Amino acid sequence: MKNAKQYVLAVPNFSEGRRQDIIDAVTAEVTKVEGVNLVSVEPEADFNRTVVTMIGERDAIKTALVNMGAKAAELIDMREQKGSHPRIGAEDTLPIFPFKNITLEECTALAEEIGKEFFEKTHVPVIFCGENARTEDRKAYAFVRKGQYEGLRQLLIDTKDDPARKAEYDARKPDYSDDGLLSDTAGATIVSCEATGLTAYNIFLGTEDVSIAKTIAKAMRGPSGGFSSIKAVGIKFPEHPGVVVSMNMFDCINTPIPRLFEFCKREAARFGVAVTGSELVGPIKLESVIAAFSYSLCLENFRDEQILETHLMDL
Repeated sequence: MKNAKQYVLAVPNFSEGRRQDIIDAVTAEVTKVEGVNLVSVEPEADFNRTVVTMIGERDAIKTALVNMGAKAAELIDMREQKGSHPRIGAEDTLPIFPFKNITLEECTALAEEIGKEFFEKTHVPVIFCGENARTEDRKAYAFVRKGQYEGLRQLLIDTKDDPARKAEYDARKPDYSDDGLLSDTAGATIVSCEATGLTAYNIFLGTEDVSIAKTIAKAMRGPSGGFSSIKAVGIKFPEHPGVVVSMNMFDCINTPIPRLFEFCKREAARFGVAVTGSELVGPIKLESVIAAFSYSLCLENFRDEQILETHLMDL
């Protein structure tokens, strides 16, 4: 629709999940921006990380992300931060995704603006990932985060002025940085655009043996022979009984959530372990819910228009 407002989904992560005053101060920067809806704030103490979900108009999302990232960089010291989730910076990620009336190409251009403005405001180094990656390797968060804050910081120091290690330095150096290194206190921030956002999903197992969860996670994730759109780890949440297979799902349409749940149940049964429950972490798109519903009931020729609430969006 010509001249229709463009809406962007953003799911930034910052490296604090324990101190509520810091979490509140960082997320308050989002609520100050008109044209942005703060959908959810999901802190996780063991990860020491908070996932924020927001939807908003193009320019409003940019302002919210830059201001939020600046506040995280101001309040979080990576020299002191510890947690079980990989990270390289205080405002670890600023990822955006097309949501409504905006193309992937337009969102990719917006991510470039966000990275540039965030660096100009904070001087925190920026590394572009996903559709904005400068190399094929940098499309993957795992490559960018290899070594985490401590390892990447030291690697850049060791290789920057060593001609014999120039290729190694060039492969890992920030795209924006004052000195080609990480910030001692704020690390670096990953800025990216991708076609679809992830859905975080946990499946709980009735055992305290974390090795079982790790074995199942290995069977589920793409690189080790599982589902190509799944990243999974087996971990223990101290606040929850049992262990958990924790997943990031990048395609809930072609790999519906019930399919993963059933697969996990079968794998757990091999060890004589029951699945005790599951949870979604943060919001989920309606189309993913519809895909799960259709898959579970083996529906034929089901259409989105058959859900009455979908018609409210056109009122």
